[in-house]
Amino acid sequence: MQGGRQMLNNKTILITGGTGSFGNAFTEYVLEHYNPKKIIIYSRDEYKQFIMSNRLKKSNCRTFSKFCITS
Repeated sequence: MQGGRQMLNNKTILITGGTGSFGNAFTEYVLEHYNPKKIIIYSRDEYKQFIMSNRLKKSNCRTFSKFCITS
């Protein structure tokens, strides 16, 4: 069994509601404590997606982030 520190390493993670307060906090936590293969952030709010995308780009995020827009 993997230890807690390695639980999300090299995994693809889907975060629904990813641009909300919990989604933002969880994304930051994962990026600081783990080395995920990919994070997919699912959100309906295009403006919040834009803000989050710019913030991740400025932080030189090493993880690929994909924003999915729903209707």
